[in-house]
Amino acid sequence: MTKIHRSKIIPNRLKNIYFSFLSPLVRVSTKLNLHPNTLTTVSFIIGCIATYFVAAGFIRTAASLILLSGLFDTVDGKLARQSGKVTKFGALYDSTIDRYSEVIFFFGMAFYFIKNGWYLTSVAIAVGLGGSLMVSYVRARAEGLGFECNVGLLQRAERLLLLGFGGLIHLYTLVGAIWIIAVLSNVTAIQRIVHVWRKDQGKQAQSNETKREV
Repeated sequence: MTKIHRSKIIPNRLKNIYFSFLSPLVRVSTKLNLHPNTLTTVSFIIGCIATYFVAAGFIRTAASLILLSGLFDTVDGKLARQSGKVTKFGALYDSTIDRYSEVIFFFGMAFYFIKNGWYLTSVAIAVGLGGSLMVSYVRARAEGLGFECNVGLLQRAERLLLLGFGGLIHLYTLVGAIWIIAVLSNVTAIQRIVHVWRKDQGKQAQSNETKREV
């Protein structure tokens, strides 16, 4: 059976630069005894501010803020594990806030591009948003059914990095990032469905083999 590997869309060097800021943030957050949910909330607020700037056309400012929001979003999970504050509610809160943050930012981008007559790009934003939500939904549904499903080409970290660095470079690279997300987020959702189907087929085959042996 062919295994679906994790994404290589974003070069590891670029990821390492981004995530190199995490350790100091985790240490500071631990010393300040911050609750992980506080960082989740801060991440959401920064994402909302980024939405305002992207809607207003300040693309590089918005891109910087969405990367900062992503840092806080990643730190909250690491802080929860390091401080022993992992809770089921915290996991639910983090996932829900992540979805709202993503939806709001995509709406901000759509507002900007519609206002400036980039209607095809606006369609790509809608398709990308739908695909992004489906990536998260398929994983949540699969894990609820007992399947590990952290696979696929374009997960949340990759989407944030594409939008953030794309916006920092130029408006056209942001547009390119949007189109990549529109296509590959939906490919990722399909990859996850196929992954779970293969896992399920394997379990059924194993169960049938066990019955025959009995």
